[in-house]
Amino acid sequence: MDTYADLVFLGGRVVTVDARFTVASALAVTGGIISAVGRREDVAPLVGPGTRVIDLRGATLLPGINDSHLHGCAFGMAGPPLSLDLGHPAVSSLADVAAAVRQAVARTPDGQWITGHGWDTGYLAECVTDPTRQPSRHDLDTVSRDHPVVLYSFSGHATWVNSKALELIGIDRSTVAPPGGALVTDDAGEPTGLLHEGAQALVQNALPPLSRQERTDAIRSALATLARLGVTSYTEPGLGPGGDGIMRGALGRQTLDVYHQLLADGELTARVGVLLLPTGMTSTAEEFARTLTALGGTTADPRRLAIHGVKIFADGIVPNKTAWMHEPYVGGGSGSLCVGGGTHAERITEIDAMIRHAHVAGHQLGVHVTGDRAIDTVADTFAAAMAEHPRPDARHYLIHGDFLTPHSMKVLAAHGFGVNMNPTIKWTVADLEEDFVGSGRAAYAWPYRDALDAGVRVASGSDAPVTHPDWRQGIATMMLRESKATGRVSGPEQRIGLAEAVRTYTIDAAWQDFADDWKGSLEPGKVADLCVLDGDLLTTDPHDIPDLPVVLTVMDGQVVHDALRD
Repeated sequence: MDTYADLVFLGGRVVTVDARFTVASALAVTGGIISAVGRREDVAPLVGPGTRVIDLRGATLLPGINDSHLHGCAFGMAGPPLSLDLGHPAVSSLADVAAAVRQAVARTPDGQWITGHGWDTGYLAECVTDPTRQPSRHDLDTVSRDHPVVLYSFSGHATWVNSKALELIGIDRSTVAPPGGALVTDDAGEPTGLLHEGAQALVQNALPPLSRQERTDAIRSALATLARLGVTSYTEPGLGPGGDGIMRGALGRQTLDVYHQLLADGELTARVGVLLLPTGMTSTAEEFARTLTALGGTTADPRRLAIHGVKIFADGIVPNKTAWMHEPYVGGGSGSLCVGGGTHAERITEIDAMIRHAHVAGHQLGVHVTGDRAIDTVADTFAAAMAEHPRPDARHYLIHGDFLTPHSMKVLAAHGFGVNMNPTIKWTVADLEEDFVGSGRAAYAWPYRDALDAGVRVASGSDAPVTHPDWRQGIATMMLRESKATGRVSGPEQRIGLAEAVRTYTIDAAWQDFADDWKGSLEPGKVADLCVLDGDLLTTDPHDIPDLPVVLTVMDGQVVHDALRD
């Protein structure tokens, strides 16, 4: 025949994720495109002298995984060698953190900053034993008096520094936190070294921004990890001027420039979608509109690097009591809008204006929102903007949306809007949620079952570096609703099935990217983005899914991870 296949897979479980979730046994790839799906006899004529034929031996072939919410540059810089790994299980106590910093001090020239990422009080023994015990500068001063130390929490919404860092930044008892932030102080009014939300800008603005080479190295590191995990697409949820002060600029303008260079150099081993981030958490609508207008939005190859839309922050996160909720938090407090000063009504007016401006300008909107009251507000604003300025297929979506209400689900479904959920965050914090929102709301958090039943399009993402981008754990969590720390079930009524869970990481994530017509399922004519698991995913106990090895990853017909030949 005229054209033989480059790759042929035989003898496996080819999970197509088509409309019927068909399972085939063979697949062929020709010129980066899936050329045949079916049985052995359907692909046999495509085997030529140069074809690589892979006997799957019962293994599972899936569409390449699409992590629909992943901060690639930040993820790459949040781990070694650029940063200390302070996540669980790497550390399990404040003493472990201090030991890691002590080791870094020994190998770091005097005066240089030491950075770390991933600490979580829910997994630090001293804080678990005594919930009033929080990380403090004193924990770090004993091991690092002369090196400034800055340690980011797993969520990115809190930063912990030592006394040397406070001195260099100029933070003392007279320092006033920026709007939407909090400087934690002790009984004597002295800063403890713990900064929340907008107050972190005091640290960020004092740190040297990432160099272009550091950004490049971070993204390369992230791409290598993602290839080993079978991830062939991901969304960078916010790059632009609003990110220049976040994690040394990892979410800033220059990072988008680096992505363009990596694309030009042929180094993108995953497809990257981008939400622009014109402004940060405390901007006005006027500033947002002015900055957005000045940003560009095109790339040389939109199937490799695409600018999809715009990110806006609407409220904060529940564990820091900054999500805007209908009902009070456990222990008091009604929840507050963390992104800017003023009253709730004033902030709603600003968010409303931002959403309407971006919608009219033709952008897809991804809005960071967690509290149920804020979620309802944003969903209603989406609908109002669409009614006033109809647009076909805008595909706006809520980012996180962990407390979706029946009202917001109805609105999202009726208008073809979506939600982006994070199952591995649920897995990580399930045992802590009750302390903040109560047992009923904690069990309901991340309501996959209700959202799908309501007809809402749901995509899943890791929010790395908040959690490790292991979609296998995400699948298991959606099916089991068990927690990381204790295995306790949280909200069993929100469990979903394997096929539904897989769709959130493949075809429905592709829908979020406006790409479900050419990626996200294994059908002839679609791009050959593939992931091979060594085992039968369809029959594996959900508890064992995270342990199924990823043995092959293919992006656009090119092998980017190959454990079969190692």
